[in-house]
Amino acid sequence: MKGSCLCKAVQFEIINKIPNLYQCHCSLCQKATGTASSFSFITSPDNIRWISGQKNIHSYTDKNGFRTDFCKSCGSPTPNIMSFGHYLWVPAGLLEGVTGSQVTAHIYLNSKASWENETNHCLSLSTGPDDIKQFIEQLNKP
Repeated sequence: MKGSCLCKAVQFEIINKIPNLYQCHCSLCQKATGTASSFSFITSPDNIRWISGQKNIHSYTDKNGFRTDFCKSCGSPTPNIMSFGHYLWVPAGLLEGVTGSQVTAHIYLNSKASWENETNHCLSLSTGPDDIKQFIEQLNKP
């Protein structure tokens, strides 16, 4: 299965079956992704074939060893070798197509963002909003 960053400068292929996913709610993943959590999987570094853009990847390592790699052009997180062990971390949102995998774990729930709630009561659209002004009004209703 192929994957890429937003601008497609970084492209790769996962050679074997995609493992099941996990959702990490830690504050570091929140900062690295700009979202409430990251959806990703862990695999062997031998399970990736880089197609293009490895020179376009920049790394940041926090003082505690947390590492994030990202595309220098668009900022998308990219696969990276984890700081502990011989494992490859892959953001699931980079994959193109249906993986056949499922989320089987949630971790760091103690760090879960305070605004991350169940979405049963939320407005749900199968596509983007037709009218942005009306959508913004709906977002701000009590």
